[in-house]
Amino acid sequence: MGVWQLLLVAMVMLLGLFGVLAPGVPGPWLVWAAMLWWSLQQQSGLAWILLVASTALLLLTQVVVWQLPQRRIRGVGISGRMVTYAGVGAFLGFFLVPVLGAIPGFVGGIYLSERLRLGGHGQAKASTRGLMRAAGTSVLVELFSCLLIVGAWVGAVIWG
Repeated sequence: MGVWQLLLVAMVMLLGLFGVLAPGVPGPWLVWAAMLWWSLQQQSGLAWILLVASTALLLLTQVVVWQLPQRRIRGVGISGRMVTYAGVGAFLGFFLVPVLGAIPGFVGGIYLSERLRLGGHGQAKASTRGLMRAAGTSVLVELFSCLLIVGAWVGAVIWG
């Protein structure tokens, strides 16, 4: 697989990661489609293992998201700035504290956004808790699974 194709696969995966944060965009399935594309081109044992594992992980993620309470996004106060802070926090946390850092990074991004908006710790903490209950948990589950898939793919490309 050439460099240009790898860059295109990476761009589709990145689009999928952003799609998880944007309502109505099938972010996890864009990540899966990029993994399928790479696996079909690579046709190695590692590529097939990653495709099967990412498929199983995304199906499990869908089951978990269906079991969570419905997203109540309207009226909660989710802004584009907050989504950006949460996404950047999860991305940075994923790489600074390998894999598990995405969770506190996501919540920390929401808290930082709310702290800047509201000004005080108590108000930001209460708002963050409400936002996580309303929509954040399901977004976090999807984002975490997509970050795992993208991280495994990057590892396979670099060391495989």
